[in-house]
Amino acid sequence: MHLIMILNALAVAWWLRSSWNQRQGNWSLRWQRSLFLFLFPPLLIFMTVIAVLFMGPQGEMGGMYTGSVSYVVALIYVAFFAILCIKLAFQGWQSVESARNCPVVNLGDKRARLLQTGALFAGQIGFWQPELVISQGLLQTLSPDHLESVLAHEQGHHYYKDTFWFFWLGWVRSCTAWLPNTEPLWEELLALRELRADSYAALQVDPLVLAESLLLVVSTSPVLSEICCAALGSSGADRLEQRVEALLAPPEATPEAQLQSWHGFLLAFLPLLTVIFHS
Repeated sequence: MHLIMILNALAVAWWLRSSWNQRQGNWSLRWQRSLFLFLFPPLLIFMTVIAVLFMGPQGEMGGMYTGSVSYVVALIYVAFFAILCIKLAFQGWQSVESARNCPVVNLGDKRARLLQTGALFAGQIGFWQPELVISQGLLQTLSPDHLESVLAHEQGHHYYKDTFWFFWLGWVRSCTAWLPNTEPLWEELLALRELRADSYAALQVDPLVLAESLLLVVSTSPVLSEICCAALGSSGADRLEQRVEALLAPPEATPEAQLQSWHGFLLAFLPLLTVIFHS
């Protein structure tokens, strides 16, 4: 019976991920839909596995006896998730330590770590309290106005805690790489993250200047890992046109997450209710 639960969860997760397509819409609708289809399937699988582990390898459920096979499968899933989390956390820690080895520079009222490279790079590196890292090449290339726009964009990443939340989303990405549309959904979330930071910056600086800065920075190759990093050009050149068009268009509101947008995720916890039918 437990094995049937796991197989049902896998089937629902596969079906939901397969239903995704790149529909157009405003920022809020795209974000909510993409985040739901990205997070709900692995959350459903994880809750099913937790329910199986909680019920144990022996007993009866719905008139059917349970065996140890499903329990072993659940243990393997949890071990797999845990190993991936530890691996990503270690890689993130390495990125943070690498950034902390860079000297500190003052940029007006802001402090940043100076990366000794000619590449154009600016990004937030860290977890809950990231640090701004900026390259020597960026300081030498950009004008004061362009540099101000880049710093405003990075302040948007800091405001929304993007490095922290996308570390966990990156973990989900690694755990569900075998599900359909994992990479397209990940790229969509990255693009929406950058659009949100662009929108935040556009309230403080000239959007045209920010678009010009974006054209310069995205044209160079990334110099650091995406793990625990939120950088101006991290969404890639393939999303450049979308971001520039958004900056030149009238500003679009990016509302804070509302409680009702999370109600759908409660359905992923339904497998936990099956525990009461186990004996």
